[in-house]
Amino acid sequence: MYLFAATTFEKLHEIPRQVWINIGLVVIVFIVGFLVLRAVAQMNKIILSILVAVVLTLVGFNWIYSRNEPKFLSPLVDKLAPFFPSAADMTPSATKLDKALGR
Repeated sequence: MYLFAATTFEKLHEIPRQVWINIGLVVIVFIVGFLVLRAVAQMNKIILSILVAVVLTLVGFNWIYSRNEPKFLSPLVDKLAPFFPSAADMTPSATKLDKALGR
């Protein structure tokens, strides 16, 4: 029985250090996520709704501005993008405005 334990320990010792770091990070994220969920469960629902709306708005505007949204949301972002500024918006009028403002 000791022979099997020694070979298992040797096999575990051969696993790269980065794998152990990743496993530790996953465990830490899981614990922190659990604690955050417990705190959120006791939070006032109106404040929670406002926080969720602000976070989703910031993420949405970032997706529209940078155009780095997930593939399945591209049709929705394509419809919303003309109404908001974009990093890729380099039309001649936008370039003139940038030069006039000294950017």
